[in-house]
Amino acid sequence: MKQLRRWALGLIIALAALVGVVGLQAPVPAQDAPVQETPEVTLEIAGLTVEEVAEGVYTLVASTDFPPADFATTAICNVTIVVGSDGVLVLDTFQNQALANLAFATVATLTDQPIRYVVDTHYHFDHSGGNAAAEALGLPILGRGPIREFMLTRNQELDPTVTPPSVVVNGTWDLWLGDRQVQLVEFEGHSGGTDLVAYIPDVDVLVTGDMLFAERLPYLADGGIRVWQDNLEMLAETYSTATVVPGHGPVGDRTNLDNLKGYLNTLETLALQWKEQGLSLEQALEQASLPEPYASYGFQGMFSGNVEVAYQQITLGHDDAASIRTYFQAQAPELQAL
Repeated sequence: MKQLRRWALGLIIALAALVGVVGLQAPVPAQDAPVQETPEVTLEIAGLTVEEVAEGVYTLVASTDFPPADFATTAICNVTIVVGSDGVLVLDTFQNQALANLAFATVATLTDQPIRYVVDTHYHFDHSGGNAAAEALGLPILGRGPIREFMLTRNQELDPTVTPPSVVVNGTWDLWLGDRQVQLVEFEGHSGGTDLVAYIPDVDVLVTGDMLFAERLPYLADGGIRVWQDNLEMLAETYSTATVVPGHGPVGDRTNLDNLKGYLNTLETLALQWKEQGLSLEQALEQASLPEPYASYGFQGMFSGNVEVAYQQITLGHDDAASIRTYFQAQAPELQAL
């Protein structure tokens, strides 16, 4: 509950500050459309650095811990730009229009190619809150599964200007940026059936969205620990040689996938011990401490919430999809009272 309160409080602060087809080919959108006036922000102010991950693949890497002091101008997730011979793909839009426009302006410093597509790797506000800026430029926005439903209910309760994807993809999709292929593949574990990863085969780069938090404690309340463990293993095996770009944290390789799985394994072990000891949730929270291998990780404010989710899903055994969704939605009245 503490984790959910902290995350929802961040949402409220932010919003108060801001009031199976293959080979889809979109026309070049009109990108001189008027955009809603938003606070001026630079890469430095946003806490972002531009890292060239591979030829024609760039990530705006966010270094700020959660929660940031200023949601209006500080990014907390990573955004990746994929440049092809006939256009650009932008993966995620940060949490608001100002930061999304910063990402789009950064594209113009890297290439003369137009942006053709925007993809939401999942529905959470810190990755999709800037969608309105993409829509204002006439850009098609892609997302997966129930992403529209979730954004128009869970997100819209806090943000009446929420802009869901206009194209919903399921299974595996191929986007072509001229001669560059980008594979969009669905995985499970983090965000209630809306997770997408992007793989660029010619340079062996995997962009995971929040299927991976690298050197950061993850947000668990909307996902399934055991499903996530299995999917992290599949990601590591399927893309074993890839450069891996996480949703949060530094760019690395499969080691970061293994490390997150190790963290979830540790939570599972602790939760099974609480079950054996017959501990209540309050006793588990009092007893639990962050294991040493993760003491240097960012987002440490997530740990108590991670303990609570592990207790619900593993100690009590409420780890089926329906129970996870019910648990997540049951917090809504209390969260709205913050």
